[in-house]
Amino acid sequence: MINMQKTYDLTQSRRSVQHNVLRNTYWLLALSMIPTVFGAALGVSLHLPLGGGLMALVFLAGAFGFIWAIEKNKNSGVGVALLLGFTFFMGLMLTPLLSRILGYSNGGFLIMTAFGGTASVFLVLASIATVSKRDFSGMATWLFAGVVVLILASVANIFLGIPALGIVISVVAIAIFSAYILYDVQQIINGGETNYVSATLRLYLDVYNIFTSLLSLLGIAGGSRD
Repeated sequence: MINMQKTYDLTQSRRSVQHNVLRNTYWLLALSMIPTVFGAALGVSLHLPLGGGLMALVFLAGAFGFIWAIEKNKNSGVGVALLLGFTFFMGLMLTPLLSRILGYSNGGFLIMTAFGGTASVFLVLASIATVSKRDFSGMATWLFAGVVVLILASVANIFLGIPALGIVISVVAIAIFSAYILYDVQQIINGGETNYVSATLRLYLDVYNIFTSLLSLLGIAGGSRD
């Protein structure tokens, strides 16, 4: 009886920790949207020249630098500060895409549609990951390989400028990062991720990439100059 009680207590304690990590992750993810919006608004208002192949390489270097620093300091308040700084940086990097979309007469509508679509995808998939009994951990290797291919294809297309390839990259990115939401949320639920800063970073990247890819597709399919 005593052993059963200890097992029950350990299970309850584990569930409590997982619940707290998930709750803190969602709160920090919501908070991270504020610096992102500020960064995007600043970049668009100042017409920052953030396009071109060189800036893409600067973006990759800056993003990976932030990610490394966040993971190194994830157990302290410095990690949270770096994460918020990273989201501001990522907001700035939205400048070329947002400026192009806002050049359409229906640009504001396209941005809100992409935002609503991204939020819907996140809510649905996060809910599925929370209640599903299916194990999504087996997707990790394939998803990582897909991201590597996406990065290489995206860098190549900066110089090649092939519209059809850009469309394919956006569609595949939406699929991969949507699957990553399932994987990342379930990792928290199952106790595979116990640090809410790392968890927030991963979910933020999922949401960011879905939003930018969806917005790019909407601009191609529904952008109007009238």
